[in-house]
Amino acid sequence: MSGIQRRHFLQIAGSSLATVGLSHIDIITQGDRYGKILAKNTPRKLALLVGINQYPEGGRFTNLSGCVTDVDLQQQLLIHRFGFNPKDIVRLTSSKNDQQPTRDNIITAFEEHLIKQAKLGDIVVFHFSGHGSRLPEYDRAVRNCLKRAKNSTLVPADLNPEGWANDIMGRTLFLLVSALNTENVTLVLDSCYSGGGTRGNFRVRSITGHRFRPSPQELEYQQQWLRRLQLSPTQLASRRCAGVAKGVVIASAQANQLAADADFSSFHAGAFTYYLTLYLWQQTATVSSAIAQVSNALPPQYSQGPLADGNVNEPVYFLQQPAFSTDAVITRLKGNQATVWLGGVNQQILPTFDSGATFTIFNHDGEAMGEVELASRQGLIGETVPLQGQLRSSLQPGSRLQVSSRVIPADLKLSIGLDPSLASEGELAKEAFSAIRRLEVVTAQSGDIPYPGGVSYILSRMTTDYLSYQQGSDLPDVGNIGLFTQGLEVVPSSFGQAGETVSAAVKRLEAKLKSLLAIHILKKTLNSNSSQLDVEVSLNLVGRQEEIIAKVSTSTSRSNSQGLPPVYPRILPLKQLFQFKVQNHDSSNLYFTIILIDSGGELVVVFPYHWPVSNENMEVKAGQTLLVGNSEELKLQAIASGSGEALVILSRSPLTKAVKLLQSLAQEQNRSSGPVVIERSPVDVVGSLLDDLSDYRSSDTVTVQQVSAAEIATLSITFEVGSGTSN
Repeated sequence: MSGIQRRHFLQIAGSSLATVGLSHIDIITQGDRYGKILAKNTPRKLALLVGINQYPEGGRFTNLSGCVTDVDLQQQLLIHRFGFNPKDIVRLTSSKNDQQPTRDNIITAFEEHLIKQAKLGDIVVFHFSGHGSRLPEYDRAVRNCLKRAKNSTLVPADLNPEGWANDIMGRTLFLLVSALNTENVTLVLDSCYSGGGTRGNFRVRSITGHRFRPSPQELEYQQQWLRRLQLSPTQLASRRCAGVAKGVVIASAQANQLAADADFSSFHAGAFTYYLTLYLWQQTATVSSAIAQVSNALPPQYSQGPLADGNVNEPVYFLQQPAFSTDAVITRLKGNQATVWLGGVNQQILPTFDSGATFTIFNHDGEAMGEVELASRQGLIGETVPLQGQLRSSLQPGSRLQVSSRVIPADLKLSIGLDPSLASEGELAKEAFSAIRRLEVVTAQSGDIPYPGGVSYILSRMTTDYLSYQQGSDLPDVGNIGLFTQGLEVVPSSFGQAGETVSAAVKRLEAKLKSLLAIHILKKTLNSNSSQLDVEVSLNLVGRQEEIIAKVSTSTSRSNSQGLPPVYPRILPLKQLFQFKVQNHDSSNLYFTIILIDSGGELVVVFPYHWPVSNENMEVKAGQTLLVGNSEELKLQAIASGSGEALVILSRSPLTKAVKLLQSLAQEQNRSSGPVVIERSPVDVVGSLLDDLSDYRSSDTVTVQQVSAAEIATLSITFEVGSGTSN
């Protein structure tokens, strides 16, 4: 999993959202309105994108890593997905190639590019990624209605020479938005406020506003806008208490949460901006559920819930025709080589996009025009060449690409960070880890980010500081050794007892580490957005099929659906029977298996569940629907709270090698029916399954397994297990 930094926004939660125009929170409406407003066919579309990585040296500031990438993510999305003219997008970032994001430059660009140019019906997008803070709220009426004494701020890249805070206050932003001549305004704010410091492998994106006051220039600037807008302070306070100034405001996290700036190994980005733009590349009809979907997609270690506010009566549809799902887009041509932007590729499977991966080229009408092969990749930028026999004429800037095959390295490893609390035992830990194949040990470095390239998990002692980050009961004692996520969340059932040595801890964790490695490998086959199989899988309680708890489908299946995709609760009640509904809309018979994963990394095969098993028992015929969890044959229920995930793997070809290994496990566990726990050799089981799903390709330097989007689908259903009953 990815390393994270945290960044702090403008005091987002409940009434405090009204500081910048957010009041009645409606996550589902947020995604709908963002997509609807962006996609409208208007005379002009204007965007101001701000990303600040570099801040002045000093005690109040820390530098950030992913804010400029956030601007890149938004810019590519706006141009190639929503038809913005590049000339109508202004960038203010820490990059040397852009104008710098100082306070004056941000204010000037908002006035000159947005306020002076936007006309009635035009589209306006303002994106900010960087530090947030809080300063005193001087308006008593606003303090009373919002029940807080602080005004959230955006922190620019420069200092006030007289020592005042140089922040752009939420009150100022409200006035600027009020001055726009269009109602079609979208603010995307990937920053927050909820403390500061460093946590695990992330830097918290917040700076203190304690003891600082707004500059006289900031307060005078607000007075100027009050005069221009002919508003009295009382009228402004009333409007701020009422809600948004105009349009839609989308925020990356709530007031008590930390907005994550993630280390995705080969690039850094705001977790929210990344997952939002990823979703918008892939959606095919609407984005009404975008924010709910982003909330579900964000891995648990980010601990943030995006939210939004605005006119909740906006129509849910925003496009006349469904958009084409896109994994990548051609941005530049040079000779026979095309540079592509991989904005629609989930970072979890990005390592499988290396030399040998292939894409199908589609024109704007959705017609296939040829194929290209990936020659190299750095972060989200790839270089491709046409496959043999393909015409270069099919390559055009702006052409959309969909994955046709990916490559999975045969020696894929799981990286484990060694926490500084184990520094004196580091060599013993490395020696113990060396007995476990395909594990990579990363020693913590000095500085704010101890594992610059990211790690999957962290081996550490529980410290007093780490314990303070945890929630819930039944926590490990200080001094005990176990596993954390990169966000320093405890991996369940991974901590030992007091007095345990690091060598003994690694030995005790060997089985769990192998399971986590197997999951890491298996998830590299996830392809719901590119699979050409037409399937969908849902989770529901037995006897209540119409009350869907969670659902996942391939992009092919989604493109054949009509209407707005619903948002599902993803909460599975404790101690109630549940089942999976597998629907094969494809023209071919498919073979499949379902593997459940709990929050501690245990793997359980719940389909097939009759032993001995054959490929025929694992088949769902074309047009057929199967229920896995029929209470007369297989009783599935969750008995403890936590998070869970189901991986559903489907293939046009029989899963011959996997069947043999699963049969062997069933015999060892004396099973004639029921689930099988993958305790022994989980990496071998996953390896055999991967062999069934792929073809080997070897070169002088590397062996990879090539997985075809036309032949398989690996789908993930994530859910939380909670107490009580489902209504």
